Amino acid sequence: MRFLVAVTVALACAAPASAEELRLQWPLRPVPSGVPVVSRAFNGPVPDWQRGHRGVDLIGGPGQPVYAAGPGTVVFAGVLAGRPVVSVDHPGGLRTSYEPVAATVRPGQAVSSSSALGRLERGHAGCPAAACLHWGAMWGPAARADYVDPLGLLVSTPVRLKPLNP
Repeated sequence: MRFLVAVTVALACAAPASAEELRLQWPLRPVPSGVPVVSRAFNGPVPDWQRGHRGVDLIGGPGQPVYAAGPGTVVFAGVLAGRPVVSVDHPGGLRTSYEPVAATVRPGQAVSSSSALGRLERGHAGCPAAACLHWGAMWGPAARADYVDPLGLLVSTPVRLKPLNP
């Protein structure tokens, strides 16, 4: 429910971004099945400071291009906690992150959903394949971010709103 509220509020309050601008594309493409395989699902912690998995892991191949999930501006491209990470700010206050990615972009660079951010590297802990992309999404500033499941923001995921009073 918390995810639905966050998405609904962001879609309603996001100016000047339209609701369609906040819908994302898969960051790994193309893949043989047309859709990347999720090897580890989102498991947002409650409360936020508890353990959890603040993103999804997608099976890919070493050296595979990683694309921006939507239009935005690169805000980080470098090594964080020993892992190569790229982060993109999107319209409306959404930020996506991608790791482990050897960046080909730089902070301040504008990107679109057709922009390659870099190449997927080996070495993501717990990955059952040669390489996995950890893809995260959050609303708001990092200090008090509300992590959300990026799969719920995909263009291919239908939006269904539930009534406030069941």
